[in-house]
Amino acid sequence: MSDSGLSAPPRVNRGFIFRISSIAGLGGVLYGYDMGIIAAAAIFVKRTFALSTLMEELVVSIVLIGAMIGAIVGGAIADRIGRRATLVWAGGIFIAGSLLAPLSANVFVLIVARAIIGIGIGFTSVTAPVYVSELAPPQSRGMLIGLYQFALTVGIALANLVGYWLAAQQAWRLMFGIAVVPTVFFLGVILTVPESPRWLFAHGRPKEAAAVLRIYMDEMGAQRFLDDIEQGLKMPMEQRWSALWSPAVRGPLFIAVGLTVLQQVTGINTIIYYGPQIFELAGSSSHANAILATLIVATVNVVATVVGIALVDRIGRKPLLYVGVTGMTIALFALSFAFGHQRMLGSSLGSIAITCLVEYIACFAFSLGAIAWILVAEVFPLRVRGRGVAAGTLFSGIANFAVSLTFLTLINILGSAGTFAIYGTLCIATLVFVRFVVPETRGRDLESISLPKEG
Repeated sequence: MSDSGLSAPPRVNRGFIFRISSIAGLGGVLYGYDMGIIAAAAIFVKRTFALSTLMEELVVSIVLIGAMIGAIVGGAIADRIGRRATLVWAGGIFIAGSLLAPLSANVFVLIVARAIIGIGIGFTSVTAPVYVSELAPPQSRGMLIGLYQFALTVGIALANLVGYWLAAQQAWRLMFGIAVVPTVFFLGVILTVPESPRWLFAHGRPKEAAAVLRIYMDEMGAQRFLDDIEQGLKMPMEQRWSALWSPAVRGPLFIAVGLTVLQQVTGINTIIYYGPQIFELAGSSSHANAILATLIVATVNVVATVVGIALVDRIGRKPLLYVGVTGMTIALFALSFAFGHQRMLGSSLGSIAITCLVEYIACFAFSLGAIAWILVAEVFPLRVRGRGVAAGTLFSGIANFAVSLTFLTLINILGSAGTFAIYGTLCIATLVFVRFVVPETRGRDLESISLPKEG
């Protein structure tokens, strides 16, 4: 094992690393915008195509089917052709879907367009965190991977802002079409970044890996980095999905799948997708006001994510998860109580609802929102990292799809109070999982995290 953990950290050009991580993180803006814009657009899409509740849920959630397909394909592609090349492919897929959606003549074309966008989401959500984790130094890796989640929250906030501006015109086609602008920018700048040095080394290109490292690291640091990668590659890169079930990878797989599923089933995307409908249930007087309330929640999401990524390398992953998930639990049970006593609360229900959702989204953003994907990008060995993150993304998509497809149905069957109580109970399950399963990875190099423990 390298002595890198005992030596002084290498001198790193932090400006270069921050720029590269920010560019890769722009994929999160596309993800967030395309996920978030449906909250505003769905109200008007439903009117245009006279959708039933089931069809409305399908328009909202089909993007997740695409994301699951994109995760499976994107993880394999990222391991085969490289992280950077996969992000370029993702940009092209986003453009295709973003052009088709506003041109939809019927709901079936819109569903296809949303599925294509989902494939792009799957590609970026697998590849961007992996790419950043493989360039970042251990002491700032959490913050740099967290930039992807920050960009995602910015994309959601932009979507809600655009939705609010265009709500009066009911211009849902333009809401979808605007996504082309950031996508073209993303595609342009991603062509300027280098390939992951870990991926290059693993594919028999050590000289190219060293050249990339020397761009932002001193000679001694670059050599130490390469030594650690070589130590972590005692086994060759795997091309089989079955490798994820090997004894050495089974533990990281359980962490990744468990954490990403719990991230979704605790209810976050009910607010992202159905925020305006929730506020209308709480008594909001107009579509525009409901979208504005959702925009406020999205803005809090951005600010709290900044707090999370600023603290994650200082106080660690698990302390933030404990505090954040506890706050989410309290907010959800308070929201359940408020909806259960709607007659008693009267007109104050709307204010209580927005207060609870602001607390919930803030606690989610600085904990589960950022940290789940940081941990997923950290825990797998290099030889299966692309496929491992793809597996986490796949199960996240399955859970997200289940939540988004059933939310309105649960509201109809159990009422708002019962539905939010279910999500609160799942938050308690998340705290148990964090306590007994999730490791603390702060300050550790990737190879030491993924090497099996001796004895």
